[in-house]
Amino acid sequence: MLFVEETIAGPETALIPKQRGDSLLEAAVRYAEERHWDVFPGTWLEAADGMHRCSCGQPECTVPGAHPARDDWATQATGSATVARRLWSKQPSSSILLPTGRTFDAVDVPETAGFLALARMERMELTLGPVTLTPDRRMQFFVLPGASAKVPDLVRKLGWSPASLDLVTLGEGAYVAAPPTRYGSRGAVQWARRPTPANRWLPDAEELISPLAYACGRDR
Repeated sequence: MLFVEETIAGPETALIPKQRGDSLLEAAVRYAEERHWDVFPGTWLEAADGMHRCSCGQPECTVPGAHPARDDWATQATGSATVARRLWSKQPSSSILLPTGRTFDAVDVPETAGFLALARMERMELTLGPVTLTPDRRMQFFVLPGASAKVPDLVRKLGWSPASLDLVTLGEGAYVAAPPTRYGSRGAVQWARRPTPANRWLPDAEELISPLAYACGRDR
């Protein structure tokens, strides 16, 4: 059984969106206000014939309710809590999407490799940033911006071919979905490592790439 980390107690913990319970609007505002992350509203889920369908209207949508609703989403992203509140007030069911390549990049790996890497990182006493767990069984490790440019060379130096590992770095032009965004009927994005005051400062990808590459190699 996989366990998701609970809230770490601290003076600012109450200001961080909870795993469950917060509305999408409240969570989006807090990400912008407390973490200074840019946010933008994506698609949402609509009930039809007893099923949840994506607002994009595509019956075969692969991430229903969890992708950009507009082609110009990058210009819509905002770090203003006031603007975020206004955007989600227009459509409170919109997913919360965070553009990468700005305040953070994300290293995306399979769930099994991600939990193996987390256990290894804890033994190594590495400093971790927030980590998401998605309903499609992926984990995304938040790291300092610029990771997408350096990770391929770092992987090669460890003796791996980047193409041989299921390890993807999300940087400029990409995004991640933030809790409590839902992927259709598959469930909600959760925190495997929650944002807390202790991990406000993100690690560099170079600090995490060895255990991540090792875990992905084991997971092939």
